[in-house]
Amino acid sequence: GGSDEELAAEYIQSHVSKPIAGYIAGQTAPKGKRMGHAGAIISGGSGKAENKIKALEKVGVRIASSPSDMGIMILSALNEKNA
Repeated sequence: GGSDEELAAEYIQSHVSKPIAGYIAGQTAPKGKRMGHAGAIISGGSGKAENKIKALEKVGVRIASSPSDMGIMILSALNEKNA
């Protein structure tokens, strides 16, 4: 929950030139459900996994669909950077 990932996307767009890969957990979390800590709650339009993914992909972050895909995303990002 929260909007830290959206803020990270803004920072990445302005300050980061290296390839980045990530994974956003909680894609099936129900709205209003606390998920482990006080900041992890989806409220309104902020904090939804789909919005986080869109914001990060918009600035070029490669998002894995599952943790097991992280290696593939990192390799893909590095290959594109070195092409």
